[in-house]
Amino acid sequence: MIKIGDRVDERYRIVSRIATGGMADVYEANDLVTRKVVSLKIMRSDLLNDERNFERFSNECEAASSLNNPNIVRVYGRGVVEGRPYMASEYIKGQTLREKLRFQVALNLSDACEVMLQLTNGIDYIHKHGIIHRDIKPENLFYLSDGTVKITDFGIASPVGTAKEGDSIQGTIFYCAPEILMGSPAEITSDIYSMGILFYELLTGRVPFDGKTPEEVAVKQIKHHLPEPSKLVPSIPKSIDRIIITACRKRPEERYQSALEMHDAILKAMSDKENFKEKKGLISKIFGFK
Repeated sequence: MIKIGDRVDERYRIVSRIATGGMADVYEANDLVTRKVVSLKIMRSDLLNDERNFERFSNECEAASSLNNPNIVRVYGRGVVEGRPYMASEYIKGQTLREKLRFQVALNLSDACEVMLQLTNGIDYIHKHGIIHRDIKPENLFYLSDGTVKITDFGIASPVGTAKEGDSIQGTIFYCAPEILMGSPAEITSDIYSMGILFYELLTGRVPFDGKTPEEVAVKQIKHHLPEPSKLVPSIPKSIDRIIITACRKRPEERYQSALEMHDAILKAMSDKENFKEKKGLISKIFGFK
């Protein structure tokens, strides 16, 4: 059992327990070599009997350890303690984007675009290194106090071109691309779709396709037309509507073909200052209120 004060591999001294998740216990630790504060993610002992858990944890370590980008949580090392695999990574002081949305519900246009610019930057870097994330959602994005966004959780990431037709469906149903739900392999454009859904949620406070069961949500993802975000939030510019709709096209070939292409479209929309002027209501316009 890991206790406060323990040393892991004679290098990491446990300072505190941060959280317990579905896959691992997470600790704050001091790296006695680099003198950095790190996060130690140690696989839960009750999951050790399932080989699939080892595979997912190992997959996350391998995929994330090869990446070095300001919008991706940095992995420093990995090993085994008490028969449990662990991963040492950058210590993040901040909340997840999901936690921020629980408090704030939705972001204003400028903040949402800034989040998306960082996300598309990080995902473009991942894709260029031959990796598909496959689980882009608010829970897997840290939102730091200075506004920095950090991508995490590469547990179901896969190298580009290695997924096969009929592979088991993985990911989170609300952000899952239609082709994956129909049994096709994940591709770069599948991550693009997930980012479009996330952008929609950031601006409206809800996902476009919801339901009482996963099956109901899946049918909507596959068959239902994506409602324009501006129908829910009229202040959203049409140029942003078009970006989200393009990212969420049902046919992968009709979406942005790279995260960089989506990134550039957001930049172009932001360059139109009319999009980011404060919208006044009718009473404000009549009486001149600010």
